[in-house]
Amino acid sequence: MRTLYIRIVVTMLVVILTSSLLGFLFANIYYQVKLKPFNDEKVTEMARGIQSFYQENETVSLDSYLQSVGALGYELFLTDGKMESNYFGGEFRKNELPEKTVQQVLTGETYHGIDTFETGFFITGFFDNDVRNTIGVPIKTDGETKALFLRQDPEKQFGELRIFFAMILTFTSIISILLVLISGRYIVSPIIKLTNATKKIRKGNYDVALQVRRKDEIGQLAASFSKMASELEKSEAARQEFVANVSHELQSPLTSMQGFATLLRSETLTEKEQAEYLAVLSEETMRLSSLTKQLLTLASLDQEATLRKKETFQLEAQWRQLLQMTEWSWREKELTMDVELEDVIYTGDAELLYQVWSNLLTNAMKFTPKGGIIKIHLYEKANEVVVEVADNGIGISDKDKAHIFSRFYKADQSRLREEGSIGLGLSISKKIIDLHNGTICVESKLGQGTTFTVTLPRINL
Repeated sequence: MRTLYIRIVVTMLVVILTSSLLGFLFANIYYQVKLKPFNDEKVTEMARGIQSFYQENETVSLDSYLQSVGALGYELFLTDGKMESNYFGGEFRKNELPEKTVQQVLTGETYHGIDTFETGFFITGFFDNDVRNTIGVPIKTDGETKALFLRQDPEKQFGELRIFFAMILTFTSIISILLVLISGRYIVSPIIKLTNATKKIRKGNYDVALQVRRKDEIGQLAASFSKMASELEKSEAARQEFVANVSHELQSPLTSMQGFATLLRSETLTEKEQAEYLAVLSEETMRLSSLTKQLLTLASLDQEATLRKKETFQLEAQWRQLLQMTEWSWREKELTMDVELEDVIYTGDAELLYQVWSNLLTNAMKFTPKGGIIKIHLYEKANEVVVEVADNGIGISDKDKAHIFSRFYKADQSRLREEGSIGLGLSISKKIIDLHNGTICVESKLGQGTTFTVTLPRINL
């Protein structure tokens, strides 16, 4: 299996190789278009200079003169087109010259072999040691015309320079490969850490703090991963706590029901005792049913990202129906209802919102002492709908306010147990409000009362 490190290294090396080949190709094109004609012209001027100098100084021995020119870094070929041919300076690797080329020069024309030499796709024209890759000019000596072919000897003129550039290319290649190997490891290192951290999380170990200080995309990925691991740890702790709470809440009524069912089997019970035990069984059954229903509701809401059902309805009508349905309870407790409801039409899930209002009103009645006051205010503000439910009950401490929307959280354990609460009502309410893109907040002081404020967007997206 090819690792990411190998892939990165191979990719970088392929990029380097491809860039080198493309650079070589473009350089060759530049040589063919620009440098070759320029080189041809330059060597032609040198050849004509040699030709004119000798014509002006015919007393000088042509062979000696050409040997001196060859010693300066040139390769020369002198021929009469018949039997006599001589080489001066460096040696040509290829000595085959077409007869028609020689005759062309002997007739007085200049041979531009450098410009017409075919080099293909490689820059070999400047360095190809071929007698055809020369400039040919006629030169007269002792009343006879001979053909002189001339080219620069790169080995003498540019030998050290070629070695220098070859060393640059070699060292550049070696250093590039080493840097690719090092940089590839530098790039992959955080990803290896992320992979190892993922393996730890898969095994249930969420302590995976990543020491990655980079600010690039990989650094951001590592930071996001660390945050995700922290959230997963919190989620796992919440899940375990939720399971423990559910088990506890289910176990309590089941144990109670089992105990009273065992007592009811006794033949020594009086009718009054049997009636009391049956009433307790009925209460525990209702409590278990309520718990199951709320758990199912919560599980269903957790699966929803947006509202599935939307309808337009009157919030005022919902509240009036709720007050009518609970009238017996709040009248029995001699509570005063201070109600101020505007005629508000809203679009959302009517059934879910009714459950929110029911939870808030039930809590207010539960924790408001006999003869207390509950204020319900429904109104519109700008593009929002606001519902306030306030009471003058026992209130909530600052410590408990931070947790009241947590699942199974109970501020007053003994009191809530007596009231039959299971600590899911406000969690469900907040989830429903979140699905409506709204907010729910609480203000409370111990002994002075509590106010829940629900804000819903007027146009629910």
